[in-house]
Amino acid sequence: MGKFVPHGNEKERRAWIKGQKAKGVRAFKARYGWTTSTVGPATNPRTADQQGHRSNVRAVSARWHTLNPDQEAAWRALAAKTYFITDTGSRVRRNCYNWFVSLNTRRADLGLPQFDVPPAEPVFPTNPVKELAYTWTDGQFSLLARVDGTPEQLILVQAARPVSSGVRCVQHFPLRGLLPPPDDGWSNLTDLYVARYGVPKPNQAIWVRFCQHIDGFIDIPVEFRVRVQGPAA
Repeated sequence: MGKFVPHGNEKERRAWIKGQKAKGVRAFKARYGWTTSTVGPATNPRTADQQGHRSNVRAVSARWHTLNPDQEAAWRALAAKTYFITDTGSRVRRNCYNWFVSLNTRRADLGLPQFDVPPAEPVFPTNPVKELAYTWTDGQFSLLARVDGTPEQLILVQAARPVSSGVRCVQHFPLRGLLPPPDDGWSNLTDLYVARYGVPKPNQAIWVRFCQHIDGFIDIPVEFRVRVQGPAA
């Protein structure tokens, strides 16, 4: 960020600001004069997944107003006695409206039917995902999850973008989809991961979380980290 003296001519000043913006530099008038700053990465990229989620939130929110009093009372009773597990793995209290919107939006994001009355709170078994690993085969990268047995419920795959191997805490885990069916005890996550982030570079770390999904409820996710080394020469 740095101060500068703008062009005196209004037309020239606007043209200069537009040119700086094209180069990734933002020019604006601050309290003590004009200044510039480098424009960071987009915080609202409006991806297809993001826009689809927002559309689902709007549709589900509007549907709350179509419920009858008995249906609303059922959601109110659920909210009074049950914690909600957020996508970050936190246990929080929510009111009946937020319960309805959060649970049904989670279902809508997966293309599953929604509920007018709340389902019974499920009892989750132990998460069957036990390990995250990668392989290089003839120069081709594969990301795999070791699964104990055959999952009896849906398992959500949430993956962070690859980071430096020195990073020890990651907080943003976008949903990448459902765990593919395992083959000989291993589920292949390559397409889910590479479609969004590409093939990770050597010395980067991959962070992936897995949580079980039953009727819109999810359990506390299990989290794995693996450091990537380049393919053997």
